Amino acid sequence: MCGIVGFIGQEQAAPILLEGLSRLEYRGYNSAGVAVFDAEAGTLAVLTREGIRCYDHLMQPIEKEIVSIDWEIDAAEKGGYEHFMFKEIMEQPQALRRCLSPRIREGEVVFENFSLSQAYIRNMSRIYIVACGSSYHVGMVGKYHLERLTRVPVEVALASEFRYMDPIVDEHTLVIVISQSGETLDTMAALREARRLGAHILSIVNVVGSSIARESDQVLYTWAGPEIAVATTKAYTTQLALLSLLALWLGRQLGTVPDGEYRAAVTAFQELPGKMEQVLSQRDDIQYFASKYFNHNPIFFIGRNLDYALGLEGSLKLKEISYIHSEAYASGELKHGTISLIEEGTLVVALGTYGRLFSKAMSNVVEVKARGAAVLALTAESRREEMARTADAVMTIPDIHELLLPCLGVVPLQLFAYYVALMRGCDIDKPRNLAKSVTVE
Repeated sequence: MCGIVGFIGQEQAAPILLEGLSRLEYRGYNSAGVAVFDAEAGTLAVLTREGIRCYDHLMQPIEKEIVSIDWEIDAAEKGGYEHFMFKEIMEQPQALRRCLSPRIREGEVVFENFSLSQAYIRNMSRIYIVACGSSYHVGMVGKYHLERLTRVPVEVALASEFRYMDPIVDEHTLVIVISQSGETLDTMAALREARRLGAHILSIVNVVGSSIARESDQVLYTWAGPEIAVATTKAYTTQLALLSLLALWLGRQLGTVPDGEYRAAVTAFQELPGKMEQVLSQRDDIQYFASKYFNHNPIFFIGRNLDYALGLEGSLKLKEISYIHSEAYASGELKHGTISLIEEGTLVVALGTYGRLFSKAMSNVVEVKARGAAVLALTAESRREEMARTADAVMTIPDIHELLLPCLGVVPLQLFAYYVALMRGCDIDKPRNLAKSVTVE
């Protein structure tokens, strides 16, 4: 883990510097430089007006590759928005264009500087997706897509559990590591364990040159831009879109995706940013729903298949910024215990965007309504009327290829969480007890 450990006076020489830093004596606002120590690697960087010098643990000069990172200053400003989180929700169409446009050319998915060979892909026996928090929820969606499109078994593992589960990993295992910051400690440790076992490591990260990116065999950057709010929004949607695009590409390489579906999906990816703008234009309606339900506690999210994975993220977004106790369940499990918690006035957010299982989703809405629940539903525009016959209120997203339903579906849930937290007077950008990058175990 890196950190600023001291300020360097102009008169100090490098060998004396290390002794001084061990006592943390050199600090002050009028100093000429800053020292950054990487405890794990045992290296020291000294930043001064003249440049950057790097040393190993014996204070011998070493060379480090310099990586330039494009970063616009307005990304660290609110730009007229009340909160960074709301700004970043609104930036999602632009972030998706940056993420997807360079990777779709003339109707084909293209990953540059990507060396997963045909031979390796065809010999893959298993795929692991390893992540924490919202990135883990990306992996849950990705499992459904990857298994359907590639017919390769996929397991999603919490990074904090991966090292301790004695995973079945070998040289024919592709391990996809997902991290917004690229510095998450549990995820880094899981990556190293997977590498020790012989896996090929593919990471999906946002921060260029981050630790996870450097230690991976392959890297796909989301190019979401800096995300300031602790609760992730645009980093989540770009991770999700990129993993879905990877699933489509892998299926194409394996010959397991029919040509017609491939073409339809590529077109849908190109339409995604515009359709997300349509969802964002409905934010006044979502704010109204939040004003009706912001005082409910607890709240349950239910859904099947892709909608279950979507509900996990919707529930997390709500609980982490509004402090409401919220849980997500696979709705087919309601009768196995959870439905005992449903009583008069309980708010249930029922997700029914996945067309193949819409009738099943409706039957679960009927079940919770019969026990007195208030139901706020989310479905595709073409099914609004049918859902509205039973649910108390309905949010919709435009119809789109099923690969991208979760990418659109998460936006109303982000907005709902934001407006609920706003009405409850919470610190939206910096929720209590949370940090943007988790670098402790």
